[in-house]
Amino acid sequence: MSDIKILLVDDSKEILLLLKENFEREGYKVDTASDGQIAIDLFNKNKYHLVILDISMPKIDGIEVCRKIRTESNIPIILLTAKNEEIDKVIGLKIGADDYVTKPFGMKELLARVDAQLRRYLILNDKLYENKNTKILVFGDLKIDFARYTVYKGDKEINLTAKEFELLKFFATNPNQVFTKEQIFKEVWHDDYLKDDNTVMVHIRRLRKKIEIDSKNPSYIQTVWGVGYKFTGK
Repeated sequence: MSDIKILLVDDSKEILLLLKENFEREGYKVDTASDGQIAIDLFNKNKYHLVILDISMPKIDGIEVCRKIRTESNIPIILLTAKNEEIDKVIGLKIGADDYVTKPFGMKELLARVDAQLRRYLILNDKLYENKNTKILVFGDLKIDFARYTVYKGDKEINLTAKEFELLKFFATNPNQVFTKEQIFKEVWHDDYLKDDNTVMVHIRRLRKKIEIDSKNPSYIQTVWGVGYKFTGK
């Protein structure tokens, strides 16, 4: 699957920096815009999977940006609103915004809402997949359905973030092969530069907690000491 790319739009440099750092830490690619006109220009030049959009902005406000995007695309749009913008919030939802978050907001809540919107969007839009005919892979009681972007452990669906799913897909399509952290980062984050080990290690730890019976004694994603990691089909 291609990288997930998000457009962040807010006239506050502090908020843009905070959002950009957090979303990039989660593995997303990010562009930022400080006003509505810049946002529209970027949207017309690039392909995005989701837009986070402040309502109150100079030149062109968020409501008008939302309206223009919705005439061309069905990508998820999440509005950022102030407490006194109830009317604008309702208008935004009526013209096609998918969700809203009120300022001040919690980053964990915003990330969860983004993950939920992306999951629905990716499931409903097969064109985002590199291969629409990708098969379902089964390892023991773990079932990975690439076409529907879902993972089941037994009968229970496991909720993964977009980057966790990409990481699991990489491992599952390369079973029993040992990869270094640098190799994993290059293949999953599509970047040759790994600043530190933390990014890969944190995502593997989160993924283990979700798919393993005992994350401290993993059966699927195993550590090869002194080298890296491998995925086994136990």
